[in-house]
Amino acid sequence: THWKHGGIVGVFGYGGGVIGRYCDQPQMFPGVAHFHTVRVAQPAGMYYTTDFLKQLCDLWDMRGSGLTNMHGATGDIVLLGTTTPQLEEFYFELTHKMNNDLGGSGSNLRTPASCLGDSRCEWACYDAQELCYQMTQEYQDELHRPAFPYKFKFKFDGCPNGCVASIARSDMSFIGTWRDDIRIDQEAVAAYVGGEIQPNGGAHSGKDWGAFDIQKEVIDLCPTECMWMEDGKLQINNRECTRCMHCLNVMPRALRIGNDRGLSILVGAKAPILDGAQMGSLLVPFIKVEDPYDEIKEIIEGIWEWWMEEGKNRERLGELIKRQGLAKAIAAVGLTPVPQHVMEPRHNPYIFWKEKDVEGGWDRDIADYRKHHQR
Repeated sequence: THWKHGGIVGVFGYGGGVIGRYCDQPQMFPGVAHFHTVRVAQPAGMYYTTDFLKQLCDLWDMRGSGLTNMHGATGDIVLLGTTTPQLEEFYFELTHKMNNDLGGSGSNLRTPASCLGDSRCEWACYDAQELCYQMTQEYQDELHRPAFPYKFKFKFDGCPNGCVASIARSDMSFIGTWRDDIRIDQEAVAAYVGGEIQPNGGAHSGKDWGAFDIQKEVIDLCPTECMWMEDGKLQINNRECTRCMHCLNVMPRALRIGNDRGLSILVGAKAPILDGAQMGSLLVPFIKVEDPYDEIKEIIEGIWEWWMEEGKNRERLGELIKRQGLAKAIAAVGLTPVPQHVMEPRHNPYIFWKEKDVEGGWDRDIADYRKHHQR
């Protein structure tokens, strides 16, 4: 195209935040010789007041093209098209008068994004908005001063329904989950079966699909076949449940998430830039979400330390994991491997031991060894 990427255009005190855009024929199109894209940090859960939106639109009408993109893939408010002389003016107004911040651009932490979490959703297993806000505050330096091999994204899903699609779109995905039993209201189950309560919260009302069939619409669709009806009651083998959320979504008044709640951490999702698209791989099966979030910060910083040491230029975390293996990522954060880390049976028949795992270490008498294996 006639647009060339100009890298990052800095404003005072920031190394990331404004994406340079230049036309390759400025003499023919002087009006778009510069057309920089500004990212603005969105609030957690993307809640706005009309007053804030009006101020932002007025500011962008004055300092930019007036074109917006609400929201980009990262989650930011994206403002399309302004010139270099307007950037400092815009930045001052945004930060000093509107008390807002620029978003992330470049090889840095991109602006974290979260779902609505506890504020609206009955399935939320942790306060996704609060954790998103705290991580944004904690890692401001990583957001504003690019120091990574490439970009890095956080996304916070309050439950496995994944309303911000963190498992597919973020280098580190935080997905709410629980580790005790699904709570069952057997009277409500009977009401669904009897047609007294509409399935899916009434979302399919008006469809001529016949009476609700719990066997066909819930039990037979369970991916692990962990549900069955017995003496008119719904039974669940919770040890086999993978928290897919299907049964809870179909019968929200009959089934509830458990009470022992926390989140799972997955790593390595990305778009197909260098090495194909990837979904996140499970790193931490379950962790409690408790202020001041020290355990979660240790996981984040351990992964960053490994990635910054081992990652190549423009290599996303997922590509490093694919190149060196998930075992290296698990070791980097000091975790013990568990069965949930195994995605498929190993292809390589060789086992490489670490010295600490070998009795006596590496030192041995090679002559003594070879006397039992004569050449």
